[in-house]
Amino acid sequence: MARMKVEEKTSEKTKMSGALMLIEALKAEKVEVIFGYPGGAVLPLYDKLYQSGVFHVLTRHEQGAIHAAEGYARISGKPGVVIATSGPGATNIVTGLTDAMMDSLPIVVFTGQVATSVIGSDAFQEADVLGITMPITKHNYQVRDISELPKIIKEAFHIATTGRPGPVLIDIPKDITIAEGEFDYEQEVHLPGYQPTTHPNHLQIRRLVEAVSQSKRPVILAGAGVLHANASNELRQYAEQQNIPVVHTLLGLGGFPADHPLFLGMAGMHGTYTANMALYECDLLINIGARFDDRVTGNLKYFAPKATVAHIDIDPAEIGKNVPTKIPIVSDAKAALQELIHQQGKPADTSAWLAQLNEWKRQFPLYYEDDEQTIKPQKLVEMIYELTNGEAIITTDVGQHQMWAAQYYKFNRPHRWVTSGGLGTMGFGLPAAIGAQLADRNAAVVSIVGDGGFQMTFQELSVIQELQLPIKVVIVNNQALGMVRQWQELFYEKRYSHSLIPNQPDFVKLAEAYNIPGFQAKTEAEAMEVLKKAFAIDGPVLLDFHVKADENVYPMVAPGKGLHEMVGVKPCGELSQ
Repeated sequence: MARMKVEEKTSEKTKMSGALMLIEALKAEKVEVIFGYPGGAVLPLYDKLYQSGVFHVLTRHEQGAIHAAEGYARISGKPGVVIATSGPGATNIVTGLTDAMMDSLPIVVFTGQVATSVIGSDAFQEADVLGITMPITKHNYQVRDISELPKIIKEAFHIATTGRPGPVLIDIPKDITIAEGEFDYEQEVHLPGYQPTTHPNHLQIRRLVEAVSQSKRPVILAGAGVLHANASNELRQYAEQQNIPVVHTLLGLGGFPADHPLFLGMAGMHGTYTANMALYECDLLINIGARFDDRVTGNLKYFAPKATVAHIDIDPAEIGKNVPTKIPIVSDAKAALQELIHQQGKPADTSAWLAQLNEWKRQFPLYYEDDEQTIKPQKLVEMIYELTNGEAIITTDVGQHQMWAAQYYKFNRPHRWVTSGGLGTMGFGLPAAIGAQLADRNAAVVSIVGDGGFQMTFQELSVIQELQLPIKVVIVNNQALGMVRQWQELFYEKRYSHSLIPNQPDFVKLAEAYNIPGFQAKTEAEAMEVLKKAFAIDGPVLLDFHVKADENVYPMVAPGKGLHEMVGVKPCGELSQ
């Protein structure tokens, strides 16, 4: 009798093609948008997309698709979904996969593949996608049996969004999308080898509570893990409860309010003097959701040399990897912070420490020399901050403009900052803005890009115009690969080898070619005027700002130096001289 019931239940399962299975799985996962580009190996899938009702964005390049998915994931917290065809379609997303892997972004990518019967024969548009992407994905699959497809898709979304988020790729041969099978998406995901630890060990929490109570100079280093865990409120509560100052990594910005008295700024190569000196002089360093990247630590020999190090991270592989850790806590950041708050440990006496930090803040602020006859890029970022009331989503490419945006746009809310951290991907900013805008339709989105990186993915202006996304594209135009030029000036005796780009296109005319309004400015007054015009327009606008070409990003920790060996730091009394 029991066997009969099982057979009856099985017969009720819906039979459908692999392509339709994928569409139904995406609906079950409540996917709101797909970014993709069609090709021969995914035509059966795109045929089923035709009347599916699933919103698909046709980017103009696969790299644009995956960067848009990253921007969407960063702002929404939901997985970004990408479809690419086999061969060159798949290889064009390699950069974005690596970027998402290094920055821990939940992405699910579906690539087409040649039919199973010709895999390994060097068929037209065949590439070993599994081999290529194995080191740059959290996990990858190639579907060889139609019966496995629903289970694999469900596992992929689970893996991408749990534990430390990351990209997962599913390679689907064309014949699998055509073949028919039974669609069962109700099964539970059970992966014995993948069981992320999300709650902290109680004894380790108690060790940290005791360490804080005995500390005189504690500091919190907060990374993107705080944002991934939606733990910004908990971070603030804990810092206030224990009266501990906070510094951020580049990707952690917004996890703690920039206008809070306990906030010391961004740490690292272009961090504030106060943040870097806090890391150098502290006696207790509490890392929450950061991976001790070299751009944060500088020379490890001089990193936090006087500190007991505690590290809270959901990925146990990161703890102790770069910096010896005395108090390891494997946990989701929110769960760990909630437990620390609940413990109500005795706060340290940080009054003298905070007084020293506030004195450093006063004495060594970020600075630049204003010049009304040109446009200082730092001033440009401050104007954008002022006109958006600090509420905009900011996306960037990589380089000088990225650092100026991080330094001078004060992020008081989480999930307003979208940039490429670990990989440092030029061309990221514009397509990422598309995903960010689709994740938050009501937000003001400003994409601050360099003239170099912009030209790597500017074809995505077509998508912005087609969808009438009200993104404001700000080109910080110094007619150079700015950060490369800065390093050549400082470390290569001003040998500007292929870093200067004096022959630029007319970016305003380029915008007009895409039916997008464009404005140019060369002075501070003009900059404010065109920014006001742009923000008054309910639609996309491109702005070309000719900034001071030889401006450098300071402060700076040179390669091989410790955080206490910054250059470009001036005492407050010298700033007006």
